[in-house]
Amino acid sequence: MKILASIVLVALAAPAGDNALTDKEKAEGFRLIFDGKSLDGWDGNPKLWSVKDGAIVGETTRENPAKGNTFLIWKGGTVSDFEIRFQFRLTGKNNSGVQYRSKDHGNWVAGGYQYDINPGPEHMGKLYDEKGKRGRMAMGGEKVTWKEKKEVAGPTVDKDVLAKAEKREDWNEGAIVGKGNRILHLVNGVTVVDFTDEDEKNRLLTGIVALQIHAGAPMKIEFKTIRVKELK
Repeated sequence: MKILASIVLVALAAPAGDNALTDKEKAEGFRLIFDGKSLDGWDGNPKLWSVKDGAIVGETTRENPAKGNTFLIWKGGTVSDFEIRFQFRLTGKNNSGVQYRSKDHGNWVAGGYQYDINPGPEHMGKLYDEKGKRGRMAMGGEKVTWKEKKEVAGPTVDKDVLAKAEKREDWNEGAIVGKGNRILHLVNGVTVVDFTDEDEKNRLLTGIVALQIHAGAPMKIEFKTIRVKELK
């Protein structure tokens, strides 16, 4: 798909600044879904989610843990054919993620496609089936077609490039592109997942967007400059 190839190149460009759009993004139809000041338009556990220094912050401690995987759900609509770009920073001994085309199960729980935010080249940006049966659908660096099972067609990028894509405990630029049954995940402009979902029974073509706090060890995840556009 030529549209996906062009988006990969565009995603290499740096954002305009914290919680702002570039002129090019404005012209392309992107919109910001986080105002940089509040959680207006989002819904999550107020004991775990807040806004600090222009970023959405999800944080657990030993004294204030998450009892299960919990999510901050965007209430502004759903996504079908789309691109979402976001900046994220993970600290602590746990992981996070971005849900998309997902289902709202109530009580701040979401399930479906997940852009995994988890340290390491195989894990950062991998595609995970949250609450589903397919588990790790595509690891970092894999080009996959899923029919009745996972079929790896090859790498998305050279291993040396993949190993350098992530910035540990620093701000990273993430991107997700969904067009029909094909999905791309990018980390700092590097395509880490190229996934085609031919499993008609289990695939999702539309759904919600949500941000994850993973249950377990204390952690902190921050997001800012979250922008979305519809693809036509």
